[in-house]
Amino acid sequence: MSTIWLEMPERRANGRKPQRRNPEATRQKLLAAARHEFAGSGLAGARVDEIAARAGVNKQLVYHYFGDKDALYLAVLEWVYEEIRAQERKLNLEGLPPEHAIKKLIEGSFDHLAAHPDFIVLLNDENRGGARHVKDSRKLEAMHSPLVSLVGKILKQGVREGVFRRGVNPVHLYISIAGLSYFFFSNTPTLSAIFGTDLGSAAAKRARRKHVVDLVLQALRP
Repeated sequence: MSTIWLEMPERRANGRKPQRRNPEATRQKLLAAARHEFAGSGLAGARVDEIAARAGVNKQLVYHYFGDKDALYLAVLEWVYEEIRAQERKLNLEGLPPEHAIKKLIEGSFDHLAAHPDFIVLLNDENRGGARHVKDSRKLEAMHSPLVSLVGKILKQGVREGVFRRGVNPVHLYISIAGLSYFFFSNTPTLSAIFGTDLGSAAAKRARRKHVVDLVLQALRP
């Protein structure tokens, strides 16, 4: 079955043939629709019919472009990780003073999670499944953050300049920075209920952002 036939809407009433759709645009529509569906229902609850309907295309295009629901789910995971790597590259940390670089990294990580709440939901779902899709992805393996090696260089520079202590592992620091923000956003509803305050408010997010920056920088100082 041809892709063009699948992407062709109904013939118009005036008898003229409609324009052919852009396959890449259609693929992006499916990815966006799938991201919404997987974030809302998880892999197990997501329905291909809903994804196709939201994208406004024939259901068979899901299978044509991605093969099956699992492959589409992995494509969404690769997309959200690509967003993070792109955000990290835009930070341009190399050459900055060490404390400024780490502060910018923390703020960038925090702001990315604040702007992409579906990333947290998708990762929680993948972790519940034992990360089986991430493990099987060559693309994600190759996408391993180059930022870790850069963080190592920043830490060494900070030690030389006397602003950071020795012995900080860059991988653990990277995980800690991500975790301090990730836990806050992934548990905002329960934490808000437990402490009787709206941690989802703009003021609470600003306060948490500053706290994470202060906490990490203080931990790095000699």
